[in-house]
Amino acid sequence: MAALFDTLADKAINTGSVTENDALELYTEGQKDVFGFLARASRIRYHFKNNLINLCGIINAKSGVCPENCRFCAQSAHHHTDAPVYPLVSAEEIAQKGHIARDNGVHMFSIVTSGTRIETDDEWKVIYRAIELLNEMGIKPCASLGMLDETTARNLKSAGLYRYHHNLETSRSFFDNICSTHEYAEDTGTVRIAREAGLTVCSGGIIGLGEKMEHRIEMAMTLRELDVDSVPINILNAIPGTPLENIDSLTPIEILLTVALYRFILPDKDIKLCGGKEKNLRQLLPLAVVAGCNSLMTGNYLTTLGRDTPADLEMIRDLGMEAKFEG
Repeated sequence: MAALFDTLADKAINTGSVTENDALELYTEGQKDVFGFLARASRIRYHFKNNLINLCGIINAKSGVCPENCRFCAQSAHHHTDAPVYPLVSAEEIAQKGHIARDNGVHMFSIVTSGTRIETDDEWKVIYRAIELLNEMGIKPCASLGMLDETTARNLKSAGLYRYHHNLETSRSFFDNICSTHEYAEDTGTVRIAREAGLTVCSGGIIGLGEKMEHRIEMAMTLRELDVDSVPINILNAIPGTPLENIDSLTPIEILLTVALYRFILPDKDIKLCGGKEKNLRQLLPLAVVAGCNSLMTGNYLTTLGRDTPADLEMIRDLGMEAKFEG
């Protein structure tokens, strides 16, 4: 067991070519020796990322009434939830929230909007102005605005956007269980378009949707193929009124095993622990960093409360690590 962990950790470090079969074997053996497995994932993280943890924050800049029917989403117009509904906020409000995040030690700040894509010129003007303001204050501006075409992606790059975020949500083979209002290829296409425009890319998904570990591994392999820069791992926080409101939660150990597997499969990428981490990992939250994360989403999420940045900074210090961005 230990020999397998060491052999595949070396493979991850030296070649970055851990296979799906390797990952499944790691999962099987990792369940028998969880902490031995996490230790090897931590070694891979340290090799590529040292003891540095970067922090990102977000603003829910446009909320609700999304035409997509993603079964987990509180903002979908197809579901009946208590999620707030409001149009795009001003560039100044976005900048104000970014300023607070920067002062709290956050390195990247993302403008997140509901909906399939940004439709109007007036909304684009607000977004471009917000990117300008965030750059002026010295925080890396990011955005999650739905689907992109080539022209829009190039315009965002020219406007000074640092990173584009667009989740795949789950694996290609499980996607139809989660969403039927667009094709998986549209999501992978948007990721490719953003990369080709010269933007760094953040793309991952949500675990705990009813998928199996095989599906999570499949998604990780797709993300490796797409060569994304940052991989957010969200854990489902089941929202009343959504089709998944009564689904069983993942155990903290299952989440840690997933994080560790992602570090083996994507050894040199930023692996970011995001929404649902507090509720689902509970007292084991710091072990997710040991398991391979080198990035945290901090503060509140889109429609749910998160964790105050000072608490995340304290955890990072207590782990003997440093909150620092190296882009």
